[in-house]
Amino acid sequence: MPKKKTKAPPIQQILKKIRPAWVEHVGSELARGMEVRAGFEKQLGRFFDLLEQSVTTGDPAWMDSILLDWAKSSTETNLEDGLYHVSFLINRMIALTIQVANETLTKQQSLDLLAAIIPIYTYGLGVVARYEMETRVAHISAEMEKVQKQMERVDRSKSAFISVAAHELKTPLTLIEGYSSMMEDLTGEQKSEQLKSLLAGMTTGVGRLRIIVDDMIDVSMIDNDLLRLNFQPAQIGTLLEALRKEVESAAQNRKLSVALSNFEGSRQWIYLDSIRITQALRNVISNAIKFTPDDGTIKIDGRLLPGFIEVTVTDTGIGISLENQNRIFEKFGQLGSVGRHSSGRTKFKGGGPGLGLPIARGILEAHGGSVWVESPGYDEKACPGSTFHILIPARTEAPDPKMTKLFDKLGRKDEIPDDPAQ
Repeated sequence: MPKKKTKAPPIQQILKKIRPAWVEHVGSELARGMEVRAGFEKQLGRFFDLLEQSVTTGDPAWMDSILLDWAKSSTETNLEDGLYHVSFLINRMIALTIQVANETLTKQQSLDLLAAIIPIYTYGLGVVARYEMETRVAHISAEMEKVQKQMERVDRSKSAFISVAAHELKTPLTLIEGYSSMMEDLTGEQKSEQLKSLLAGMTTGVGRLRIIVDDMIDVSMIDNDLLRLNFQPAQIGTLLEALRKEVESAAQNRKLSVALSNFEGSRQWIYLDSIRITQALRNVISNAIKFTPDDGTIKIDGRLLPGFIEVTVTDTGIGISLENQNRIFEKFGQLGSVGRHSSGRTKFKGGGPGLGLPIARGILEAHGGSVWVESPGYDEKACPGSTFHILIPARTEAPDPKMTKLFDKLGRKDEIPDDPAQ
């Protein structure tokens, strides 16, 4: 008589058979310490109950509740380090389940078990991985937002300090200027050489401090959108020619050549705040002088673009590294050693408060323009140089129509041809 084949036990019986060994193995490997292990084994019991339910019903969604509970228990350290501990647990459970099945069941029972539960484990991995990734992204986003808010607070504090410090310095500085002028008047022609030297030094020092205080006030106004522009018709070429003459003496002392081209658009009448645009151009040109070695060249050129006039300031200086080409337009973003810190505008590689270029950018952006720099890099020996690009809107009308009518009545367009170069 042939032997009857033994009927394979239902998968539920197989699960019950391996449960004690499974809980023992998983608990021993994944939990440390008796107290931790006891609590974890309760969780494993719940996990196994839901695993059985999923196998019985064929619906792996029964696992969602415990998997999400575990995933939500991720610590701050797990999130900061990017550790996905529940995914790791599930992967280890799969490996330990295979091990327990091989040790406890027949080969066929083991295959039947794995065929039933591997899809559920795979589903669980997907649920956990998706949740952990979403949690990680949310954590990183929250951290970035926190850092952004901290940076904004620091920037506001910095701006507030600049504003308060500038206005607090302005009053005593005005008094010093007044008393210095009074001393100059009272002594008249009777001053000794020593007194003349002392008064000259005081005047120079007060003048430098006045420039710094005024720059601080300008930065404060730019940061708080309080910069007011007085639009009037002007020619970029005229402003640049005045600046060239202004820096001529300092350039000669450094044996620098400052060349100004009569480019297309330089004699075109446009509406701008000539005082503020001159200030912005001065800051850029002074920066070029400061970082160009003696015997170097600074070339001021430009061109007419649709809606804009572009001014370029090209030097044969030490250049600017790529990583610093944005930084130089930030407040206090001066480069170089603090040991060279100086308020001088033309001393080679002299430091400063680092406000000139940020002010230039703020003025130009308030006009609707922009400024940026191009440089092959930083090299004090090869001196690759830099080119600053300044875009100024070519406004044919002032923002206030009344201002446009006023200057039209004065006949400004008849004074000088629009552009002799055309």
